[in-house]
Amino acid sequence: MKYSLEKRALEKQQSDCIVLPLFEDLQLSPAANYVDQSSGNNITKIVERKDFDAKAGSTMLLSSESEQHTRILLMGLGKQDAFNPATLKKSVLAATNVVKNTQTKTALFALSGITLPDYSSAWLARFSIEAISDALYVFDEFKTQKADKVTLDAVSFYCGEDIDDALVEQAIKEGSAIASGVSVTKTLGNLPGNICTPTYLAEKAKVIAKNNNAISTTVLDEKKMASLGMHSLLSVSAGSEEPAQLIVMEYKGGNASDRPHILVGKGITFDSGGISLKPGEAMDEMKYDMCGAASVFGTMTAIAELQPAINVTAIIAAAENMPDGKATKPGDIVTTLSGQTVEILNTDAEGRLVLCDALTYAEQHHNPASIVDIATLTGACIIALGHHTTGLLGNDDSLADELLNAGTKAADKAWRLPLFDEYQTQLDSNFADMQNIGGRPAGTITAACFLSRFAKEMKWAHLDIAGTAWTSGKNKGATGRPVPMLTQYLLNKAG
Repeated sequence: MKYSLEKRALEKQQSDCIVLPLFEDLQLSPAANYVDQSSGNNITKIVERKDFDAKAGSTMLLSSESEQHTRILLMGLGKQDAFNPATLKKSVLAATNVVKNTQTKTALFALSGITLPDYSSAWLARFSIEAISDALYVFDEFKTQKADKVTLDAVSFYCGEDIDDALVEQAIKEGSAIASGVSVTKTLGNLPGNICTPTYLAEKAKVIAKNNNAISTTVLDEKKMASLGMHSLLSVSAGSEEPAQLIVMEYKGGNASDRPHILVGKGITFDSGGISLKPGEAMDEMKYDMCGAASVFGTMTAIAELQPAINVTAIIAAAENMPDGKATKPGDIVTTLSGQTVEILNTDAEGRLVLCDALTYAEQHHNPASIVDIATLTGACIIALGHHTTGLLGNDDSLADELLNAGTKAADKAWRLPLFDEYQTQLDSNFADMQNIGGRPAGTITAACFLSRFAKEMKWAHLDIAGTAWTSGKNKGATGRPVPMLTQYLLNKAG
């Protein structure tokens, strides 16, 4: 999809479909007024008859006799005092779903006259691109009957004549990159576990490096991990025919001496629970247990496209958690890369077992300026925060605030949970330095407490995306979160 800024005056613009936003007060913007006058006052007549209520997500498609625009699409934004990024995305998504079902090749979103509280006009274009991409995303790789090809191939944005063109063009660039990253994340998440294995992810990382000069990829196999002492990570893959992989992607956009900001992704490509076998119902959704890793792939895709002046290292701990005669058993004790020992009481609490070794590897080999791990870690996070908000915990207030602010700005929100020392006692073990579960109370917090023991010397934050990484039900699929938050966080760090 080609996105661009429409700089020409209204009378010089042309498109197959012009999208005109309206709030519920039905006051026409300058662009809507111009189109109305050039199309026989059709919009005014519709407003006067109250045929269009302009509620958020509502649309009305009109044919136009104008030579400039073949179609006019009215796009409802809801109440002006309730307008926010989520409303905008909902409305643009609905509008795009209408446009893609026509023979439209070029669409123009006339965003002039709209203001988004706490954002510049440029963000209207960026958020719109993310919503458009979401509406156009299709995953039909394994269907014999493919989705109908969409004719829409170019979208432009008219934001008025008194805007900063450079800011809007940068926003379009960022929106396009984030949309690409989100699409990569969705596709990796949606792939079945028999295709998207740890080895598949390793090969994907090599392809990304091959296609981007600023990125290099290194892959550690099980033999190398064993020689280093990553026995916690390897305990998860012990029962699987698929070998674990530790994938390292390095983006070097900053000075050679700058310490990297590190993203660590949980890449459990299928989680049966191991010997602590999960219930059969909805177990197919455990292919999404690598969405932390997928979001890191997506963020690196966006960063490679935007080329910010920052060094970023991505570490993916990829494994498959399966039961067989060699699988780790409840009660087994393993030694982590850090030297600390873990009594594994539940093999279904495996994400923390791969992440802890990845965190130690990052500290020992990459000297991080900061480190953020991303994981579909606990069902408890879904109980606490539902499916709208990512859980955030960490040992550094400034890093946590940076992530919270980036999430708010990118409309990809997180909420910080406490990480008090009192919770640590729930991990006490009679036989090892710690156990890998802390019981039902505060499950998200005790999981983070476990990880915190491997990040004591680092500025570290943990994102639990169990509730936000995918959607269940009829519209089942990966969401691409938290790529917008992570990309914004890194752009902010780059300055």
